[in-house]
Parts: sequence; C-alpha cells; structure tokens
Amino acid sequence: MKKILQYLFEHKTLSRDAAKEVLLNISKGIYSDPEIASFTTVYLMRSITIPELLGFRDALMELCVPVNLDEHNVIDIVGTGGDGKNTFNISTLSCFIVAGAGEKVAKHGNYGATSISGSSNVMETLGYRFSNDNKKLLGEIEEVNICFMHAPLFHPALKAVGAIRKNLGVRTFFNMLGPMVNPALPKVQMVGVYNLEMARIYSYLLQQSDSRFMIIHSLEGYDEISLTGDTKVITNEGEKILSAQYLGKRMVNAADIYGGNSTDEAAKIFLKILKGDGTWAQNAVVMANAAMALHATGKFADYDTCYAMSVESLESGKAYKNFQQLMSLQ
Repeated sequence: MKKILQYLFEHKTLSRDAAKEVLLNISKGIYSDPEIASFTTVYLMRSITIPELLGFRDALMELCVPVNLDEHNVIDIVGTGGDGKNTFNISTLSCFIVAGAGEKVAKHGNYGATSISGSSNVMETLGYRFSNDNKKLLGEIEEVNICFMHAPLFHPALKAVGAIRKNLGVRTFFNMLGPMVNPALPKVQMVGVYNLEMARIYSYLLQQSDSRFMIIHSLEGYDEISLTGDTKVITNEGEKILSAQYLGKRMVNAADIYGGNSTDEAAKIFLKILKGDGTWAQNAVVMANAAMALHATGKFADYDTCYAMSVESLESGKAYKNFQQLMSLQ
C-alpha cells in the first residue's frame, strides 16, 4: 500500500486494473485500517477518474454474492449519500410508494456513513432482517413487490471498510460505488447524486449499460429531489432542469425535510410519513421522488400520471400495507 499511496501522492491516477486490485486486496484484509483510511482520503483531495471508478466496481462485482431476480423487471431508487444534508430517508420511503403502485423494487442500501440514519439503519430499526438468501429476497419481491439488500452482505469490501467509513464521517468514493453495484442488476435505476460532476460520471457509466436510468441532482446540493429548488435530471434520452413546482406542486424549506438526531427519531419520521401522517412538505418530497422513479420505467404516459399514482399509493395506505406485509415475512 505504501507504494500505491506514494504513487497517488504524486498526483498520478490508477489504471482500471490497478484500482480493481487495490479493492480486491482491501476485501482480503491485506491492508491495515490506517492504510485504507489514507487511501480513501486521496479521493477527498482530488476527483476520482472513470477508470478508477470502473476498477473499483469491477472488484466489487467480481466478489459479489449473486442475486437472481431476473424473472422480474426490478427497479432501484438510491442516492450516493454524502450530501451532508441529513434528510429523512426519502429514497427508501419512495421505494415503498413505488411498490405500493405495483412496481417491483430491489432496494440496495447501507448504514449511514455521513448521515444519522442510512436506509439500512432505518430498516433494521423497524425490524427488517438482512439476508443475502436469494429465496427469501425473491419471495419478498413476489409477495409484496419489494426486498431490501444490505450492501455489506453482498460485498465483502464494503463490510471490510464499514467501520473506517463511519469513523471518518466524510464522503468517500464508496458513496459513489453503492448505486453502481446492486447485485440484482436492476433494469431500471434512479440514482441521486450529490454534485454535477458525479452526475456527469454516472451518465457516462450508465450509458454503457443496458438499463433504463435516471440521474437526479437537486441544484441545492441534495442527492435526491428535495423540492428546495430546481432539479437536474439526466436520462437515456438527454437532460433537463425541472422546477420544484413541476415535480412536487410546491417548494419546501430545508427544515421541512430534516431527518432527526438519532436512528430512532429517523425511524419514527419514516413510519409517520409512510402511514400518511407526514406533513404536506414531507409527503410532497417522497411522492415526487416516487413519481420520477415510476416515470423512469417508461411504462406510463407522463409525469403527472406517475405523480397521481404516487399520491394514490401513499394516501390509500397501499405503501404502508406493503411495508407491513414485508415486515410480517421477517
């Protein structure tokens, strides 16, 4: 690792193969925690290159515990995290609304490294049992339209660096990798990114895949549709900027989407919204994100149709019913 660090400190970049080798070695436990921390810190001081990101992804997917959900056309809604905004669990809530609307969701998530409560934190707190058993995950998809995949159970390298990421408490390139390594290889992906540079990188990478994709970035710096301002949207067809009024029928304040001071508080906010008891602002944000995910599938006439489906899923109780049924299977 010392030679690699010296090489990087000289402002050089890794080839795709070299980056892959480093991450394979991390997963094997070859490097010490301080060495791994030093390595990840490099990418806080300079931008990651596309070959490096591809190499890291290659390593994770080579080691990945496989999941076969191919008989279903699944979608994932995921943010990179790392935006430092500490919002409530918007993408996870959106997944349940999408499931309540009848789509199959294979949610890939992890513990929060830079936020109070990541998707895995809230799901675990509410009683979901993490598993990488294909039969269990497939059964959940078939019965209630949604399953949850806790990333470290599928990616040894992520498990190896979990404590280091939490102790660092800052965004690392692992935030960038999460949305790229869903083991179910979803055919539709809606990915939230924390800045426009990452939007450009993801656009390049996802255009190389055969999936339908939608990349979203709130211009206020959120890795999701925040409705605090305009949102940049990039798809297979091109890119555009959409207003909060268009996406959510209103703007909201940053304070309206705060995620709480603890995992327990985040879980309470999560359940309150899912039960239909959220504030108008909270509901508008999750419905907008769910609507865009439905729109990303290409199955529906227009965005307004998808928004109406999201409203119906949340307000009719279908989204909450799906959650209850999922928990009953644990």
